[in-house]
Amino acid sequence: MRRSIPALAAVLGLAMTLTACSSGGSGDTDADATTEPTTAESTAPALTGTLTMWVDETRIDVMKPIVQEFQDETGVKVDLVQKASGDIRTDFVSQVPTGQGPDVIIGAHDWTGEFVNNGVVAPIQLGDVADQFSPSAVQAFTYDGQVYGSPYAIENIALVRNNELVPETKATTFDELIAEGKAAGTKYSVLLQQGDQGDAYHMYPLQTSFDAPIFTQDETGSYTTELGLGGENGDAFAEYLAKLADEKVLDPAIGGDQAKAAFEKGESPYIITGPWYTTAFSEAGMDISVLPVPSAGGSEAKPFVGVQGAFISAKSENPVLANEFVVNFLTTEKVQTELYEAGGRLPALKAAAAKVDDPILAGFNEAGATGAPMPSIPEMGAMWQFWGTTEVQIIGGQAKDPVAAWNTMVDNMQDAVDKA
Repeated sequence: MRRSIPALAAVLGLAMTLTACSSGGSGDTDADATTEPTTAESTAPALTGTLTMWVDETRIDVMKPIVQEFQDETGVKVDLVQKASGDIRTDFVSQVPTGQGPDVIIGAHDWTGEFVNNGVVAPIQLGDVADQFSPSAVQAFTYDGQVYGSPYAIENIALVRNNELVPETKATTFDELIAEGKAAGTKYSVLLQQGDQGDAYHMYPLQTSFDAPIFTQDETGSYTTELGLGGENGDAFAEYLAKLADEKVLDPAIGGDQAKAAFEKGESPYIITGPWYTTAFSEAGMDISVLPVPSAGGSEAKPFVGVQGAFISAKSENPVLANEFVVNFLTTEKVQTELYEAGGRLPALKAAAAKVDDPILAGFNEAGATGAPMPSIPEMGAMWQFWGTTEVQIIGGQAKDPVAAWNTMVDNMQDAVDKA
C-alpha cells in the first residue's frame, strides 16, 4: 500500500483537526499508532480499530469486496452498513451532528455543498495524488477551494453513433454533424432528448460550447454563485436553440424513452446519451461508437460530469482510519481498477481509466475528460425548472423571442440565487 510522506502528513493533520471537534461516532481506534512519522513503506504503522461506513443499495455490492480487502490489508474492522438511497443523504446530515452517523459515506459529488453547509464532512488532502485524477473528478469534490471527497468513478454523456448507418464521422461542428445525419436519410439527423419539461442536462454540451456555463468557476475549480449563462453568449445559445428547432433537430415530444427507442430502430445515426443506454444498445447487438459531442458555438462542448466518491464525517472518532481508507486506499490504481471491474463505471484515476479496454467506456472517458462537474452548490437545485422550462418554450415555439425569454429566465434564476 502506498504511504508517502505527504499522505502521512495529511493523516496527522486530519486527525488533529477532527479530534478537536469530535463529539461522538461509532467504533474505536488506536490513533497513536499512526503518529510515528516513518518514511519506509515496510515500517508503516499498523492500524487498529473499527470503521463504520454507509453505502446505499446501488453501490454496496461494488464496495463489499473492496472493504474486505481493506480489512485484510490493514486489520481494521469495517462495519459496512447498507442504507436506502432515498434516506442515506438526509440521514447523514441529521445524524452526524448527534454523533450517530458513520465515519465514511459513499456517494455522489453533488452532495458536497449540502454536506459542507451543514458542517457534516471534513476536508481531505489528496496531495500529489490529486494530479493523477481526471481534473474534473477532483473539481467535482472541491468546494470553497477545499477538497471534501475522494473520487473513484465518473460518468457523463457523449455522442453515440450507429456504425451501420454512418461508419465514419468527419464532422467537427454540430452543424456539420446534423448535415451528416441528414445525409444518412433517416427520420432524425441527431437525437437529443428533451421532453415536455425540457432537459438542460442533455443540452449542456451545446450550451457550454457557447461559453455560457450555468455558474462560473473560480481559480480553484469551485463553482461560485455568479450565473454564467447570461449576456451575449447566452443570447447566442438561445438563438441557436431556436435554429435547431426550426431545423426539426429538437422536439419536445422526444424524451428519453422516445430517443432511445428511435435510435434502437435505426431512425437516426446519432444520439446524445450516457452509458445507461449504451448497455441496452450493445445487448441488442448494435454496432456503436462513442465520441465527444462536436462544438456548436466554437468552444469545447463540455458535458456535465457526475463523480462517485467517499466523504469523511466531520464528527468521526476515527479520522485516521477513515483517512487511510478514503485517501490512501481508495485512490490506488489497484483499487480503482477493481472498482471498475466490479461496477462498470469509469475509474476517476487516469492510470486505471487508461487500462479500460471497453471501447464504449473509453469513448465516454474521452468525451468527459475535460467535462464540467455538476455544480454541488445549494443554489443549483432551484435552477433546473427555470432552465428546462425556458428551453422547451424556445424549442416548442411558445417563446416568440428566444433571447428575451432567455434573459427573463436569467433574471428569475438570479432572484432565486439572491433568495437562497
